[in-house]
Amino acid sequence: MMKKNYWRYLIYIVLVALIAWPTSRIFFQQQLMKIGFFQPKLEQPAYTTEETSTPVDSTSSDKASFITESGNTINTEDLKGKVVFINFWATWCGPCIAEMPSIQVLYNKFKDNSNVEFLIVEIDNNIAGANEFIAKQKLDLPIVYPNSNIPQSWLENAIPTTVILGKDGMIAERKQGMYDYSGKGVQDFIQSLIDQ
Repeated sequence: MMKKNYWRYLIYIVLVALIAWPTSRIFFQQQLMKIGFFQPKLEQPAYTTEETSTPVDSTSSDKASFITESGNTINTEDLKGKVVFINFWATWCGPCIAEMPSIQVLYNKFKDNSNVEFLIVEIDNNIAGANEFIAKQKLDLPIVYPNSNIPQSWLENAIPTTVILGKDGMIAERKQGMYDYSGKGVQDFIQSLIDQ
């Protein structure tokens, strides 16, 4: 009886340690994505986010400016006519890191499509950390950094946050939290915005 409880406690301690250890937590989050958890619902443009019940102002076209590592400026106002996928993340954010491989899959699908622009925004302007992460993970996502204030309708207080702008520059979808963006549903949603 005592031996059985010992093993139970030992297994419990090991599981808690694995979940608490950041690298293991990211691995488990990615595995949960692979088996179908964290799928975003993108059937229609959203005017409120389910997670926060905060209204998304889709009546005005917010804008922001971002800068690349090489110093090129990207103004979202200049991207009207394109679908824009914007992901806000930081190098210290576990859920951000966990969803990056799924964003890479989505990016690979659309990177040659001139109607879609990807802006993967490292919010802390940590160029060295972002470069290290991208190299280590063997990703080739277009990392940019804030060059102006970010509209609150795009980013409130939580990362990761993903915003998809329609060709009119207005929010078609905003998701707070970690999601798997590699699925066909996301690809179909972006394609539907391209086709509008």
